[in-house]
Amino acid sequence: MSAAPASTTSAPKTNPRSRVVVASLVGTTIEFYDFYVYATAAVLVFPTLFFPNEDPTASQLSSFVTFALAFFARPVGSILFGHFGDRIGRKTTLVASLLVMGIATFLIGCLPTFGSVGVLAPVLLGVLRFAQGVGLGGEWSGAALLATENAPEGKRGVFGSMPQLGAPIGFLLANGLFIIINAALPAGADGSPNADFQAWGWRIPFLVSSVFVLIGLYVRFRLVESTVFRGVQESGSVAKIPLGRVFRTSWRAVLVGTFGMVATYVLFYFMTTFTLNYGTTGTVGSKLVPQIGLGYSRGEFLSLLMIGVVFFGICTPIAGMLADRFGRRRTLIPTTIGIALFGLTFQFWFAAAHGPITVVTFLIVGLSLMGLTFGPMGALLPELFPTDVRYTGSALAYNVASILGASLAPSIALKLWQPDGNIFLVGLYLTIAAVVTLVALLLVRETRGTDLADAADDDQPAAERVAP
Repeated sequence: MSAAPASTTSAPKTNPRSRVVVASLVGTTIEFYDFYVYATAAVLVFPTLFFPNEDPTASQLSSFVTFALAFFARPVGSILFGHFGDRIGRKTTLVASLLVMGIATFLIGCLPTFGSVGVLAPVLLGVLRFAQGVGLGGEWSGAALLATENAPEGKRGVFGSMPQLGAPIGFLLANGLFIIINAALPAGADGSPNADFQAWGWRIPFLVSSVFVLIGLYVRFRLVESTVFRGVQESGSVAKIPLGRVFRTSWRAVLVGTFGMVATYVLFYFMTTFTLNYGTTGTVGSKLVPQIGLGYSRGEFLSLLMIGVVFFGICTPIAGMLADRFGRRRTLIPTTIGIALFGLTFQFWFAAAHGPITVVTFLIVGLSLMGLTFGPMGALLPELFPTDVRYTGSALAYNVASILGASLAPSIALKLWQPDGNIFLVGLYLTIAAVVTLVALLLVRETRGTDLADAADDDQPAAERVAP
């Protein structure tokens, strides 16, 4: 008997699970590391280094405006990188978004200040912050798609939570570095940064980000395209203009996805930026904000906050596992109700909390809720869209939500924070955001059983498809 001929075809390449986890995690870690570094600098040094001709409160608000620029740039990045992510593939687009984000962050660390080049300094800061936002606009969605489109059956929730872990890890890396810098360059008696930190110390975290970017590029260059996207290419279902197709066929998904993320964003920025500002204002004092706060030193409060962030990290994959077992909606709806109730406790709990045990308990509860609401989003948003517009659609929902829920949150909190220390209105704002998100989640369909290989809707016109 003659031997059967050897097969001339080989199984398509797939990404090892460990590589998927690392590649999806590293980009979002850099994303949130960059956010925390910028947010810290926006409070500590940018007002005096880039906006010195304004009064202290106006300088702080101007600094927050540059902080907000990135959020308004994110939808631009969503459209740009979403277009190429849905047209040419996830891998190349992920590399490009990481490069844009990393280069902008590194250059911020090299910027001259107002004292050197005058008004050009804040202009350059704004341009680079906007570029940062464009890169960020394409980063999260690509990382989430990398995780979910390569996930084993029944594990999309937990795999989708891996990019979300970048938030707590980025926080720990960024603020851990600032604690080290503060120890080496101690602040003055009034809590203000010393001369060395003002001159060059603040630049270190921005420059260090380049190391993380190089690691991310190394991992991502070794990826291959997901099976589901290759299926779209092979079937000739690639959309010519993904943005147009999203608004024509998936606009409801964009709306519910956007409003479904609003409370997550508000909670996230309140529990990090606002609590840090409130916790370190008062008897120790900040000349930038006239309101009364808890009066901890920056180092003391960061230590308490980092304890809470550990619980954020623990709850994020737990939420992914719960979403796999019980469904996305059954995990997120009770969590959102919890967020709404938590917002009503701000004044009665956090404002009266002068002891570190009460403060850290408040932070643990809030950041645990953050992990529970943030974890399932890495799977839910991609699952709302067909493969041929998944990058664009999920990126739009995620990043438009960042404008509604996050870009103005620090400024709104500053306005709602009363001079006598009353923060009830700040918490009420979070509660209102949670109600908005709850309505969206009640309207969204359950996506746990969605087949991601269902590449495109059957009614897609041939004119909107291109050959692979």
